[in-house]
Amino acid sequence: MHRYIIQRLIAAIPVLFIVALVIFALLRIAPGDPAALFAGNDATPERIEALREGLGLNRSLPVQLGMWFRDILKGDLGTSLTSHHKVTDLIWSRVVPTLSLTVLTELFTVGIGVPLGVLAAWKANTWIDRGVMLFASLGFSVPVFFLGFMMIWLFALQLGIFPPAGYVEPTENLWRYFHRLIMPSIATSTILIAYITRMTRASLLEVLREDYIRTARSKGLTETVILVRHALKNSALPVITVIGLGFAALLSGLVVTEQVFAIPGVGRLVIDAIVRRDYPVI
Repeated sequence: MHRYIIQRLIAAIPVLFIVALVIFALLRIAPGDPAALFAGNDATPERIEALREGLGLNRSLPVQLGMWFRDILKGDLGTSLTSHHKVTDLIWSRVVPTLSLTVLTELFTVGIGVPLGVLAAWKANTWIDRGVMLFASLGFSVPVFFLGFMMIWLFALQLGIFPPAGYVEPTENLWRYFHRLIMPSIATSTILIAYITRMTRASLLEVLREDYIRTARSKGLTETVILVRHALKNSALPVITVIGLGFAALLSGLVVTEQVFAIPGVGRLVIDAIVRRDYPVI
């Protein structure tokens, strides 16, 4: 197992190198000059050129890339061009909101998606099964930003149950911290719930067709015992795999949710950096 993990980590190095190379190239190809943006509209050409030299942007692209990789190997992600803070400090300051939203979203996903999938498989080819699958299809179809705005309009503006947007640190007020994360977590988890529901149903139906399930029924075991003790346990591996992949995807894919609900996470940090052409942060 340890050897397999080491091999996978080594195999990831060239992939990360290629991804970094592509992102570096795309940023340089994109229109706009970070030095001009940073200097302001009234800056003179001399001022802009001085900033370009100070930021190292007047050097050739291979030299800039080599300097960046050299700093990365030393554990230095650079300094933000706009805020002048260390990039590592900026990332750590945004990790808690993103991680909190990710964990709560996964709790909603597992707590709702798995029971729905089990129910659909247990009542296969009935109106319950069709209803659950209809819900799953809708979950796949509705974009997160649209659902988020609809939830804000209904639950915040019309009913006043939740605040429309914003974030509160857990150290400041624990109840308000959870209260403000519920809506964005539900909006984000909808598509994952649909996916987990379908995966759980398909995996469980496959197990329920096995010979040992028929043997258990012939021995007089109840459907509940068969479902919980035998079928669900043996169908859990693909579901757990999808849950793990979903968690990893959420950590890097909450940009839309954080924008809609004004959560100061890593996603908003990336968007702000792209708008300002803040190369080190991106």
